[in-house]
Amino acid sequence: MKEGILEKVVRVDQNDSKLAMAHMYVAFLSLLIGAIAGVLQGLSRAGLITLPAGINYYQLLTAHGVLLALVFTTYFIYGFYYAGLSKTMGSFSSQNHKLAWIGFYIMVIGTAVAAAFIILGQANVLYTFYPPLQANPFFYVALAVYVVGNWIGATAMLRHYFEWKKENKGEISPLFGFMVVATMLLWIISTIGLAITIIFQIIPWAFGAGDGINILLSRTLFWYFGHPLVYFWLMPAYVAWYTIIPKVIGGKLFSDSLARLAFILFLLLSFPLGFHHQLMEPGIESFWKFVQVALTFTTVTPSLLTAFSMFATFELAGREKGSRGLFGWVRKLPWGDVRFLAPMLGMLFFIPAGAGGIVNASHQMNAVVHNTLWVVGHFHISVGTTVVLTFFGVAYWLIPHLTGRTLTAKMNKFGVIQTLLWTVGMILMSAGMHILGLMGAPRRTGYTTYGDHPTALEWFTNFFANHVTVSVGGVILFISTVMMVAGFFHLALFAPRQGTATFPISDGSYNGTNIPAFFENWRIWIILAIVLILAGYLIPVIDMVRNAPPGAPPINWVIQQFSMLYLK
Repeated sequence: MKEGILEKVVRVDQNDSKLAMAHMYVAFLSLLIGAIAGVLQGLSRAGLITLPAGINYYQLLTAHGVLLALVFTTYFIYGFYYAGLSKTMGSFSSQNHKLAWIGFYIMVIGTAVAAAFIILGQANVLYTFYPPLQANPFFYVALAVYVVGNWIGATAMLRHYFEWKKENKGEISPLFGFMVVATMLLWIISTIGLAITIIFQIIPWAFGAGDGINILLSRTLFWYFGHPLVYFWLMPAYVAWYTIIPKVIGGKLFSDSLARLAFILFLLLSFPLGFHHQLMEPGIESFWKFVQVALTFTTVTPSLLTAFSMFATFELAGREKGSRGLFGWVRKLPWGDVRFLAPMLGMLFFIPAGAGGIVNASHQMNAVVHNTLWVVGHFHISVGTTVVLTFFGVAYWLIPHLTGRTLTAKMNKFGVIQTLLWTVGMILMSAGMHILGLMGAPRRTGYTTYGDHPTALEWFTNFFANHVTVSVGGVILFISTVMMVAGFFHLALFAPRQGTATFPISDGSYNGTNIPAFFENWRIWIILAIVLILAGYLIPVIDMVRNAPPGAPPINWVIQQFSMLYLK
């Protein structure tokens, strides 16, 4: 890394910086706590440690999933987006600023209350909180509050964007702002399904109203939200790839129009896909599963557009720097710069992650890997690596930029080591999970040998991958996480102030500025998204309501009993 990236630059507005940093502090605190829960859970599953009294496997599993998959990601995304909007579209108005802070405080209240019930062992319902497993009713109330806070924050971003459009009539919005709008529209539309099942189904049921709950409907509404959630994680990573990485490597984006098209396709195609998470679920007609599986494969298109666009960007930048030969441009990339290395490794991990996604969405192959550790391994290389490594790469320049500090060469080297450790740990853990899944090892279970059954014993002794291998990978990941959190606080509070780290927004694209104006006609895209949602969900959901079996009573003790059984 050259010291040139430490040049003095105009920072994001100070008030907007404070808003972004407030989200970042919550994000990285959640990252640390979630990682502690994760490493303890992994060591416990491998039989390497015995959890102390008062802590059970499912308590840790729930904390790990909720704090990392929902809390860390959401707060980081909001902080990144607030900062990026301020940088590219001007400072937030006082009204939008107040709205954003209100959203933040409401999110924090929901987060704190939900986390408290998890810590107290009254919400051991895992990340998916499937009924009829039941948590304390106020855990669900806290989740609803959290969703409302998200909506308020998203509204502040959308207002900021459309106010900019009103003041700059006829102009194409900055690419960063365009992508924020696509992400937030997807997030609002998808969380409506989550809010419906929490508010109208789960909360009344948890408080004892009615005879039971329609499990199929609640799971369907969860996965209506659950798969777009994946793109809510991925799209900010894509934002960094499209708008930040070209500047970091000293080039330009291959095509601004192609990037906008990819995000429009994500907004349109991300919703009617949830049934591919429910292929083994009885009660859903095979025709509707087929429809949503077919639509699932259409989401490959924007991902392939992204892959083509990014590698074209890399090659063009390398050619401009004098590279020769078919792959000479690879040597021109700044591999020693953590701002590039971390997101680039995330991109490379997305190749096997995408291949695994095809397996998960294919009916016959899904039947083999369903509810096995394969699924957990896939989740960790897609979200836990592609997304998280990109977020880490962003953090190394964004945090010092927001705090007026410097990303030094020494800190850059620290980041490279931390990134490589994460990569090694994830290879060990995720590869082990994939292999164990193919060997039949289930997910969501604590340590057990199933009465010393030969198949279960092989999960602990297989040469290529076993639970110990997975745990070793998890420990390396934990070390990397501790380094990242320490690096975050160093960059936020202790890094030197000789100059400020840049906010490396890309300047234009190689294909110029001839961008179709209709791309920004959001009414069209919202209407088309709603049409696709109705096509994929209306008839099967009506059938779930009309032909619902008797509601299931709550089961709020099974996980605790199951955990106690295996701890013995």
